[in-house]
Amino acid sequence: MSHHVPTPPLEPLRRQFLKIMKWGALLSLAIAALAVVLVARGDQTVHIHMLIATALGVGLSVMLGIALMSLVFLSSRMGQDENAADHRQKEKHDNRP
Repeated sequence: MSHHVPTPPLEPLRRQFLKIMKWGALLSLAIAALAVVLVARGDQTVHIHMLIATALGVGLSVMLGIALMSLVFLSSRMGQDENAADHRQKEKHDNRP
C-alpha cells in the first residue's frame, strides 16, 4: 500500500526553473555564437546554411541539456525522487533467499 505524499507548491519551483532557463538561454546564445565563429574561421568557403545549422544545433543542444539537468535538480529538491529510490520497502517484502 503506497502512502500519498503531498505535493509541495509548484509556483516557487516554476519561477526557479524559468530563472535557470533565462540564464541558460544567454549561455546557449554565447556558446552558439562562439561555435559559429570557430566554424567560420576554420573554413575558407563558409556557407550560410552551415553557419545556421551550427548555431541551431549547438544552441538547441545546450538548451536541452540545461533544461533536462535543471528538471532533475528541481525534481530532487521537490522530493519526488525519494519514493523512487526507496529500496527499503522492496526489501521488506522480498522473499528471495
